[in-house]
Amino acid sequence: MIKRKNIFKYYFYLANFVFTHKKTTLQINITTLTTQLNCYMENINPQIEESWKKILMNEFQSDYFSSLKIFLIEEKKRYTIYPPGSKIFSAFNMTPFDKVKVIILGQDPYHGPGQAHGLCFSVPNGIHQPPSLINIFKEISSDLNIPVSKIGNLENWAKQGVLLLNATLTVRANQAGSHQKRGWETFTDVVISKLSIRREGLIFILWGNYAQAKHSLIDATRHHILKSVHPSPLSASRGFFGCKHFSKTNDILRQSGKKEIDWNIV
Repeated sequence: MIKRKNIFKYYFYLANFVFTHKKTTLQINITTLTTQLNCYMENINPQIEESWKKILMNEFQSDYFSSLKIFLIEEKKRYTIYPPGSKIFSAFNMTPFDKVKVIILGQDPYHGPGQAHGLCFSVPNGIHQPPSLINIFKEISSDLNIPVSKIGNLENWAKQGVLLLNATLTVRANQAGSHQKRGWETFTDVVISKLSIRREGLIFILWGNYAQAKHSLIDATRHHILKSVHPSPLSASRGFFGCKHFSKTNDILRQSGKKEIDWNIV
């Protein structure tokens, strides 16, 4: 059911403006209010895969998500934002809720031109691989004895059931972390919690301290958790190389009677 209290609240503000403000101020505030109300109504029907929409509808109707949407609209007036709007929910659109087998957690989208397309660690075809992704492919090659990929697009993983989830789903161009603590983390924490509660036998891959802090959201008695340091060049040599998370993931899937992930991108 739609949370009408938010709409009523906005209409109350509008009525208050009508009786207490001069015409010029009223016009300005009505414009702002209309933008806010439209944002709220758009949040009721987000462009996201249907199974996720049902699971997350309460979040889209929440006050914090309405505030996040307004923030993003204002940001777009002043900055270039990545990824493009149509790609923000790519991880969800490519990996429906009931198809998730593996979750890889990232932190922020890439903030360089053309890099971010809604999947953590992934870049579109034709875009140079960032250092962390290069190290991921090196570990896959060592772990599974397959060639190092020349392609950085991980969509094939997503289509096989690997949810490539960033904690924050948008970012300003060239400003890492610029959209943190605006509501995305609340949203993606709910995503992790819903997966933990409603699914069983999932494999959560947590690289680095930030991802590992999400451990508390996961029921370790129902799911598998693989941890290592981050694949960044600053830390990869301290435990990411040799972690064998890709073969371990396939071992778990095979033992559970599930189809293994083909990690080979080439």
